[in-house]
Amino acid sequence: MRSPCLREFIEECPHGCCWRSPLFNSPEPLNNKEAESRKSSADCRRDFVATTSSSIFRNTHFTNHESLPSLQQSFSEFSKAYPQFAETFQIDQIRAKEYYHLSLSNHICLDYIGVGLFSYYQLQNQESCKYQNDSSSSCSSDIPFFSVSYKMGSLKTQLRHGGAESGVESAMKKKIMSFLNISENDYSMVFTANRTSAFKLLAESYPFQSSRKLLTVYDYESEAVEAMINTSEKKGAKVMSAEFSWPRLRIHSEKLKKMLVSKKKKKKKRGLFVFPLHSRVTGARYRYLWMRIAQENQWHILIDACALGPKDMDSFGLSLIRPDFLICSFYKIFGENPSGFGCLFVKKSTISILDGEASTGMVSLLPAKQLNLMEEPSAPSSFSGPITLGIIKLKPEEIEKVQKSEIMAIPKGIEASETKGDKQIELECRGLDQVDSLGLTTISKRSRCLINWLVNAMLKLQHPNTDGVSLVKIYGPKIKFDRGPALAFNVFDWKGEKVEPVLVQKLADRRNISLSYGALHHIWFSEKYQREKEKVVDKMGTAETKKKDKKDPRITVVTASLGFLANFEDAYRLWAFVAEFLDADFVEKARWRYTALNQKTVEV
Repeated sequence: MRSPCLREFIEECPHGCCWRSPLFNSPEPLNNKEAESRKSSADCRRDFVATTSSSIFRNTHFTNHESLPSLQQSFSEFSKAYPQFAETFQIDQIRAKEYYHLSLSNHICLDYIGVGLFSYYQLQNQESCKYQNDSSSSCSSDIPFFSVSYKMGSLKTQLRHGGAESGVESAMKKKIMSFLNISENDYSMVFTANRTSAFKLLAESYPFQSSRKLLTVYDYESEAVEAMINTSEKKGAKVMSAEFSWPRLRIHSEKLKKMLVSKKKKKKKRGLFVFPLHSRVTGARYRYLWMRIAQENQWHILIDACALGPKDMDSFGLSLIRPDFLICSFYKIFGENPSGFGCLFVKKSTISILDGEASTGMVSLLPAKQLNLMEEPSAPSSFSGPITLGIIKLKPEEIEKVQKSEIMAIPKGIEASETKGDKQIELECRGLDQVDSLGLTTISKRSRCLINWLVNAMLKLQHPNTDGVSLVKIYGPKIKFDRGPALAFNVFDWKGEKVEPVLVQKLADRRNISLSYGALHHIWFSEKYQREKEKVVDKMGTAETKKKDKKDPRITVVTASLGFLANFEDAYRLWAFVAEFLDADFVEKARWRYTALNQKTVEV
């Protein structure tokens, strides 16, 4: 019996807005209606790719950044190729009203992906109420703006029995579980300082002494995954990683299946299988079939949902693939405050296998009004000074330390005493509410049009007089119906030399475009691509790094992520910026300007 959620996506409209769930890999036979819908979906996907390739700058290449069509011309052609984009106008309305700071600052945020809790309008309205001492209903709450404090103890105990929670923490927990469609009857959750803390926290509590293996599926270097690996190795775990075949960076199926499948039938769990639903760097989506294979071969499963876009959990089908653990993260306000927290979910039937030792990384959410009871926002974790009537006395150097810290530890006794009356808080998270109102179809339709236009436009940039040498190389999926909204690429000069990603990032920042950079790894090159491997893989400096590089080839890349609030102008301005590298003197001119303006020279 298919779940209603899954059936919705099988029967989705095939006219440019459908989304085929990876759970189609189910062996359950399709009825006639589902089979017809699947055929229509396949046709839709092919038509979309064909339209992108044939309608956007067909038979055209750009060798000079000054020859690019204007923003208005490009948008006109974009609208003709993707008429369904006009159906997402509600997002433009939300951006104009709730996130108007993006237009005022002329800032493009393409350096992180995820879901924001609140809107900028909500922040400004709250600040206005605070200064006006407004007691009207619209200003009656000092939520949502909260802080967090570290919470010590055992993850196992916290999941089983909970603890003293502020009203805002309890309300936020319910809000997030509802947003993700996760049942409190099936899963327990804790807040963590961030994504990395969630991974490390689980590694500290997972029984690697008995379930000895850790198998991860990441095509990029991740601080969070490295923290899990380091912690698990200290507990005796055997660490393994999936590999990705060059040049498309698809999962090397044969190798991953060999690591997952056990020839011996054992009741004992083999270890922890860490599976991201898609790459937050390349935008590659992975088949959910791998989770089913893992379950059949006695692995505990951790789903990394941190790279998911808004409402992507609606396509997951949690009732069909019920992971033992799930990690996601939320930031506060898009384009304004990317700090936030992580969430670690544990299936209740799995809690018993965790170690009961003290763990680090859990946090409590503190209501904003509680902080007003103190002379300063909070005390650092090393605070040992006196407490009088709930007032913290800090030395000047301690105050400076607090002001630089995003995460604060509140002295014992204050949290419980100030939250007794806050249990019935109605928490408004405009960011989450807006996403809920838009729905998966509208959001995915918009990002699909924008990311595929951008990929196609990037590939149309070529150096002049070099027999068609491309300016940009894109790693992972290119034009593809179900690719994610993340893009990994590099810029090359007319000699074929890579422009260092950190330099591209810094020059983009001067254009008010926030990009990021990272490193692809676990890349497998067949014999056919060994010569190409020598050209594309980074050359490391020290003997130690060369040895590591030989074992795990890596490629540093520029990354861009299109959030659900991204519009066509964001994509166009990134394209126009990258096109400036067609000017052979662009980099040197930029360095000269930095020096002439008495600024620091851009260092690679």
